[in-house]
Amino acid sequence: MLKTTDMLLLLFCLVGTSDSLYKQWIPDTNYENKTNWDKESVPCGNDIVQFPVQRKVSVFVETTNAVQEMRLPVDGEFILNSGAGFYVVSGQDPGCGAGVTTKFKDSESLQWLNPALWQGSATLDDLQHGHFLFSVHEESVPCQFDDVVFKASSSFRVDTSTSQSSVPVKSVSVLGKTYESTSELTQYLSSRSGRLQFHGSSAVTVGNKECGDPSGCACGNSVNHKRICSTVQCASLGCKKPLLPVGHCCEVCGAIVTIHFATGFNLQTYRQRIHHLFLVLPKYKSIQLGMSKIFKSQQLMGIIPFGTSPEIQVVIVDEEKGTQSEGLARDILKDARSHGSSLGITEAECQASSGNSSDQTGGSAGMFLDCMRLKQNNSISMTQSGVHFVNPVYDDNETDFNA
Repeated sequence: MLKTTDMLLLLFCLVGTSDSLYKQWIPDTNYENKTNWDKESVPCGNDIVQFPVQRKVSVFVETTNAVQEMRLPVDGEFILNSGAGFYVVSGQDPGCGAGVTTKFKDSESLQWLNPALWQGSATLDDLQHGHFLFSVHEESVPCQFDDVVFKASSSFRVDTSTSQSSVPVKSVSVLGKTYESTSELTQYLSSRSGRLQFHGSSAVTVGNKECGDPSGCACGNSVNHKRICSTVQCASLGCKKPLLPVGHCCEVCGAIVTIHFATGFNLQTYRQRIHHLFLVLPKYKSIQLGMSKIFKSQQLMGIIPFGTSPEIQVVIVDEEKGTQSEGLARDILKDARSHGSSLGITEAECQASSGNSSDQTGGSAGMFLDCMRLKQNNSISMTQSGVHFVNPVYDDNETDFNA
């Protein structure tokens, strides 16, 4: 009879190897979205509706709307849902207050490379039910193997300017239609709606296949790191020794687990394993965890670069100044010790922030409090102030990773 852990491993082995995600654009230019109006309310029958005269806009209209007067831009369009439209109220609209001029907000500055304007999920079902993933800033915007989704009953305007001439992704869905071939998307982008919805110096291209490497593939957004970070405003932190994950624009309170792997490691399988074993536990309800493949530069004697090495970066942050993150990091190391050989993990190590702004005790060594390095030969070295101490009397039956 299979044990619970064996059954979990069997289940994970049956999961596909694709590491692509679905990234959905958040803003819209929908008429009925009150946040698109300067008065924070949808215009009613006594109001004058005004669009920015010199701006291009594509507006999706869900239903029938009453207006007193409408001032249109030089270049724009209404995409009407079935039965949608406009009408003028004869006299005063009793359901509307005193008539005012309500202005449609300018959407010209909304940038593709702004991480705050995207939501990511592992599946379309998760996307529709609001089950979103946490990612470092570089990977919050669409990666080269991702499926890009613009909501079906919606329109938008996005500046696609990047550091390159093109923005490669796997597919793009607009108004319920998915574009997977370059020729079809190019035809749409050259249409009136396409020109109003997409603008900027870089062209969105599709057709990238799924990541063929079970251990994951590079996102491809590192070339745009500076432009991505220019849109990000970092928050003040409560921990004493914050960490800066690779691909992130801001330091974080929490922990970073670095995993070294061999043939047989599957990133998607491992991501789901960590979710089912740990993230579902009540004690980790405040945790945000992002997992991705990165390439660390290697330096001879810490000075001379001689290439890169692939690693799995697990970024763990929480709303409690990093305290729960450190606990989860230790649990992940324990799991790697027990099942690393079957998962393709050869080594795992951890960094953690600790303390808070009001804690005046402890030195720089606190940055690596309770974190360890795990190698597959079952030796453990504890990281403290950058000095590694190998425990020569490690008990192979010991399961408590607390120093």
